[in-house]
Amino acid sequence: MYDKTVRRRRAVLGLLVVSSLILLTAYFGEPAGGALHSVQRGVLQVVSPIQEGASRALKPVRDLFGWVGDTVSAKGELKSARRDRDQWRASAIRNEAAARDNRQLRGLLGLDQAPQSLKAFDPVTARVTGSSPTLWYVRIFIDRGSSSGLQVDQPVIASDGSGDEGNGLIGKVETVASNSSTVRLITDASVAVAARTVSGNATGVVTPKVGNPRDLILKYTRKDDQIASGDVVVTAGTTSKRDDLAAPYPPDLPIGRVTRIDEPGSESQEVHLRPFVDLQHVEWVQVLTKKVDNNR
Repeated sequence: MYDKTVRRRRAVLGLLVVSSLILLTAYFGEPAGGALHSVQRGVLQVVSPIQEGASRALKPVRDLFGWVGDTVSAKGELKSARRDRDQWRASAIRNEAAARDNRQLRGLLGLDQAPQSLKAFDPVTARVTGSSPTLWYVRIFIDRGSSSGLQVDQPVIASDGSGDEGNGLIGKVETVASNSSTVRLITDASVAVAARTVSGNATGVVTPKVGNPRDLILKYTRKDDQIASGDVVVTAGTTSKRDDLAAPYPPDLPIGRVTRIDEPGSESQEVHLRPFVDLQHVEWVQVLTKKVDNNR
């Protein structure tokens, strides 16, 4: 029974193959206006509208599948683009931070090599780790301490990286731990620095103006001192018995530039100066420690 069924199917298949060959031979052998061509055109005329209708009916389905595919692909590309963007942004931030550190460190290097008075010191570079949480421009924290030779009242210089006039004195060491210290800034009211003008050699004491850390006052100048806007003010390098002047600031450290003089030529004249270092942008400082065995 099984063999008969198989033989019948094979016979039908062979008959179909032979018929197809005969029809193909006849189709390609007859002219364009032949019977088989006419049948083909008739079938196409009947089937074409059905195909077109089916195509239009299925178009939304095809579009839906295309939209889903495009959306999945776009989401993958968006994720990759965001990852690339984040990597570039992180790289840009690192590069900017490195450039800022480089500018500040180069400024410190230029500053500690310029004044002859600093030859007697051994500058220790430290990173700023924080600032006073309640009072800006009063106190900062650094990551070096007594293990690096730091002591209370040692002068601290810095560069904000803005150029030659972004370097100068910023304060003195206030407290020292093994690996950290606090620095009291010259913008704090308790700090006073003996200072002088470079051009006229007028002397006085630099103190901060209350409420404005970018405005220092050169006090105790004489009415006949030759002082003008634009004059550079540096440390005088003198010592005093006053507690607030006890820090041994070496001479010729840049502090700021005179911006204006209130009541000039009078006993109560007040000389305003703008500090060279913008304390908001200081990330590196140098503490002027003493040399040990004359080695730097």
